[in-house]
Amino acid sequence: MNEDHVIRALAALAHPVRLKVFRALVVTGPGGMTPGVMQEGLGVPATTLSFHLKELAAAGLVTTERASRNLVYRAAYDQMNGVVGYLTENCCAGAACAVEPASAACGC
Repeated sequence: MNEDHVIRALAALAHPVRLKVFRALVVTGPGGMTPGVMQEGLGVPATTLSFHLKELAAAGLVTTERASRNLVYRAAYDQMNGVVGYLTENCCAGAACAVEPASAACGC
């Protein structure tokens, strides 16, 4: 992952609604969600949600698939992991970090 992709992804996540949408998609898992379900759960107007989903898609953080008459949005885990990997690539100058990863701390 290059710096431009990371900057685009972080910029997309630097908005409260987009961050909520992305986190909801991450929690949902690979099954994804339709915009209607997201709209209900997050209380975001349809036009606003559409705008933010387009921004997340442009940053490569979400994917879209048509299922019958619905669109299904999913978190792009490979992109998300690429951003996290880029940010932590040279963590602690190669030494073992003092901070436990979140997944280890919560027992996930």
